[in-house]
Amino acid sequence: MPKFLQVVSKAKHIAVITGAGVGAESGVPTFRGEGGQWKKWQYQDIATPEAFSRNPSRVWEFYHHRRHLVLTQKPNAAHLALAECEARLRKQGRSMVIITQNIDDLHVKAGSKHVLNIHGSVMETRCVSCGDVTVNHHHPICASLEGKGSPDPDIPEAEIPVDQLPRCEQSDCRGLLRPNVVFFGETLDSHLLTKVEKELDTCDLCL
Repeated sequence: MPKFLQVVSKAKHIAVITGAGVGAESGVPTFRGEGGQWKKWQYQDIATPEAFSRNPSRVWEFYHHRRHLVLTQKPNAAHLALAECEARLRKQGRSMVIITQNIDDLHVKAGSKHVLNIHGSVMETRCVSCGDVTVNHHHPICASLEGKGSPDPDIPEAEIPVDQLPRCEQSDCRGLLRPNVVFFGETLDSHLLTKVEKELDTCDLCL
């Protein structure tokens, strides 16, 4: 431990990589772990581009449920400790970046300023027509999702008409919105990966 603390004390730029375990401590179920099911569906069967193309209502119900979990959960001790560490380093003229697979925005909620969400954010939408990406904390995100999204398999799916699902607010567009997250089977954003590679190349400590 003394040697580790010595390394930390000398580091000018620290990169911290986090995954699903951090969010799970706040009560956000992981996609592959226990509780990784919505109604009768495994998360891997819902969070795919094919699923969204076939049944956008089902996918939006699922993500409405995920958004509700994220909006009602608080950052845990790990999130807060990382945010506090970043603030302390900043005052010392040093820096820290968090590279996370999580889509729950809890690092930002805890106060972290430099966060790279490699799998996107459940609190952002992307238009399938014009590509516009927008931060959206409204809950529900549209009127038709009010009271929907229960994970209880005995409650029927809402089967919301596609024209009543979240729509783009850009003028002359009104395209269908999707969660701005990386679905299973999709590739990561190349521009974001370039940023991640740069951070990892320039950091002198990676945790």
